[in-house]
Amino acid sequence: MPPLNRAAYLVTTRAIPLEVRSAPYTPPGPDEIVVKNGAIAVNPVDYGKQRGGDHMLSWIKYPFVLGSDVAGEVVEVGAGGKAASLFKPGDRVVGHAVGLDRRSGKNSEGAFQLYTVLRSNVVSKIPDDLSYESACVLPMGVSTAACGLFLKDFNALRYPTSTEPRDTDPKQTFIVWGGSTSVGSNAIQLARAAGYEVFATSSPKNFEYVKNLGAAQAFDYNDPKTVGAMIAAFKDGNRTCAGSIAIGKGSLEACVDIVGAVPGRKFVAQTSVPINPGTMPSSSLGVAAVMLGYMWWNLSTGLRTRFRGVTTKFIWASDVAATEVGEMVYNDFLQNALATGRYQVKPVPQLVGKGLEHVQEALDTHMRGISAAKVVVSL
Repeated sequence: MPPLNRAAYLVTTRAIPLEVRSAPYTPPGPDEIVVKNGAIAVNPVDYGKQRGGDHMLSWIKYPFVLGSDVAGEVVEVGAGGKAASLFKPGDRVVGHAVGLDRRSGKNSEGAFQLYTVLRSNVVSKIPDDLSYESACVLPMGVSTAACGLFLKDFNALRYPTSTEPRDTDPKQTFIVWGGSTSVGSNAIQLARAAGYEVFATSSPKNFEYVKNLGAAQAFDYNDPKTVGAMIAAFKDGNRTCAGSIAIGKGSLEACVDIVGAVPGRKFVAQTSVPINPGTMPSSSLGVAAVMLGYMWWNLSTGLRTRFRGVTTKFIWASDVAATEVGEMVYNDFLQNALATGRYQVKPVPQLVGKGLEHVQEALDTHMRGISAAKVVVSL
């Protein structure tokens, strides 16, 4: 008899709140596991899809189970693939649920339910003393950062080692614009583990936070002098740019200006666009106005990158599951780094409640704004 499953469904476009109801239990395939979720976290893509409607992730079919971040206990392991060599029932794990990916689109692979199917190459075992509420902040941040840093058509940095961290090369500097965000917190640590010096931006109140994660220097992202100051730091230290990742409003433009002015890799991994799907208007005229503004931004940014000689590319986090980077980061590096205590589980969880009925509250809380935190629901 399969376990009884429940899920928080997006029942149709722009439906608020999510509807909690019974859901089928799906057994795992050869390279998959099923996890009984102990905690889940929310991301902007979740409330963006809910409130932005079919202008975003148009391949999604309703009703749908959103969510990407899970931590919990393995209850079933697929036969005939790699999963059985990596995991067993009873293992405590954290993983990236890829249901939102166009190559999936499956409710069984969404996070906002009691039992989720996870692909084994984007799952890590976690130590016994790491709570599910803390662990579940990791996957989307780790995957997005790993895509931008390590994929060959992005910054193509060398991989971090699974044992001891590489020695830092102070002449090879990576830029993380938005260092106190979920993605930024992981990008700093992954770049440092791979042996790169890191320059990060944040608000001044989070300078110590990003430095504790491994940033060599911290800059105020709201200060109009920061772009010039970072360029000067590169030139004064005879540094070479190893690449960059742009997170948050205005980040792409700033990174393009910096990497275009210093020696090294002329590439920006992009995580953000100047559209807030949480405030997307419902009228056709309002949507048209937003899209017109976006087209103008896209054109002006394209001219900016061409003038600076810089290449940019937008990150889709679940690409890690389709490349060797997923296995490298989750099965090898992260699992070992968590076990040895050399990877910080950041940002901190902001718990809003226990039970799927609190997922909507979590989405609303995240949309209102958070700092150096991630909104979590315990199950």
